[in-house]
Amino acid sequence: MRSASPRSIAPLLALLAASGLLLLGGLSGCATTQETAAKKQAESKRILEAREKRQQRRAKGGER
Repeated sequence: MRSASPRSIAPLLALLAASGLLLLGGLSGCATTQETAAKKQAESKRILEAREKRQQRRAKGGER
């Protein structure tokens, strides 16, 4: 069995390293997306709660 020369292994190692970096970048992008979604969901919840409070006050006749 012949062992591969360092010349033939170098491109393969470079390809594996580049693939690994892309994968890590994608994973960090997912975390950022999840954080953004969580922030938007919290903002939507605050907006809906504020709207509900306004509607309750209007129903009681306290606000126009």
